[in-house]
Amino acid sequence: MELKIGIGYDSHRFCENRKLVLGGVEIPFEKGLLGHSDGDALIHSIIDALLGAAHLGDIGKMFPDNSDEFKDADSTELLKRAYEAVSDKGYAVINIDSVVILEKPKIAALTDKMEKNIASALCIPAENVSVKGKTNEGMDFVGRGEGIAAISTVLLRREK
Repeated sequence: MELKIGIGYDSHRFCENRKLVLGGVEIPFEKGLLGHSDGDALIHSIIDALLGAAHLGDIGKMFPDNSDEFKDADSTELLKRAYEAVSDKGYAVINIDSVVILEKPKIAALTDKMEKNIASALCIPAENVSVKGKTNEGMDFVGRGEGIAAISTVLLRREK
């Protein structure tokens, strides 16, 4: 059995007049994330981890931020498309572990819903997806409340 590990990272700055979406969940907050798509940094980091593990490049290669096709796109739909490409190479997801780094808002009450959304998009059990929220203890752009960062690892198994 062949196993592949991927790591993904994404960050976005906060901006006015946008919804805050993480893990496909709309989160009540006064600001959203600036991005070409919906700015879902969590899902973007998972996409990068998936693509990296399968040696398919990165999110910018698959979904260029200068393409009108992906303007304001739902990142959950992008995740499904990325996973389809990974599946076409013969891989299945074993598990995902993610950390969302942000000072505010607190996301602990919503991580179960995020895990279920991500698992549903990938057709895997929700217990195979872990999402955790952490602060950056007041350091750098995240600590100053200017944005969010997310880091994800993915373990794939070759099916074909």
